[in-house]
Amino acid sequence: MSEAIRIALVGATGLIGQTLIERAVGRPRFHLTAIARRSVPLPDGARMELLVADPAGWGEAIAAANAKVLVIALGTTWRAAGEDEAAFRAVDKDLVLACARAAKEAGMTRCIAVSSIGAAISSRNFYLRVKGEVEDALAKLRFERLDILRPGLLRGARGGERRTGERLAILASPLTDRFLRGGLRKYRSVRASTVADAIFQLAAEKPRGRFHHEHDAILRAAAKLVDSDAQPGQRQRRR
Repeated sequence: MSEAIRIALVGATGLIGQTLIERAVGRPRFHLTAIARRSVPLPDGARMELLVADPAGWGEAIAAANAKVLVIALGTTWRAAGEDEAAFRAVDKDLVLACARAAKEAGMTRCIAVSSIGAAISSRNFYLRVKGEVEDALAKLRFERLDILRPGLLRGARGGERRTGERLAILASPLTDRFLRGGLRKYRSVRASTVADAIFQLAAEKPRGRFHHEHDAILRAAAKLVDSDAQPGQRQRRR
């Protein structure tokens, strides 16, 4: 068996991070090292470890992970940040870029970051503008390969973090997604498990460069991973 692809994950306590940890089980091709400020439960059977440190020490933890790929699934919410722009930027931009720089200094050659559909530095929406600024700054770090994922509404168990409007949007998404066609398909909702599978697949891709992945591209990457995991003749479809 070839050597496992070593991945360092920051954002282990969020929806995507927790889902990545769960989806690592039974996939010996990947070795995951999660970095978090507090302990999180790890499932049996996953090739992974957890490094607990204050964010100020995440640079050292990232270097200790001895990984090839950095996965950034960090993010807060406007409410959790106290509706304060500086507090929001401190996590969604400053901490993200600090982790990316630490990874580059540690010799990591690849970065996969979860952004958002609509991210743009020219956006009038503060959240999307910050996401766009982060994407632009990550590109300037010149990783050998940079993958930016731009999912729409994420579906998955997030507990009490969901606002009422978000919960209602998730419930309605099977219907509303049907009306998002053509150029609007990129705004469709997507399961957190699909995004996680896409991340694992992108970590295994070989071409260098900068790549942006919206809804359909995320589904294709996830399907490619599932197909490679399946036994011959047991191909699965992702939606």
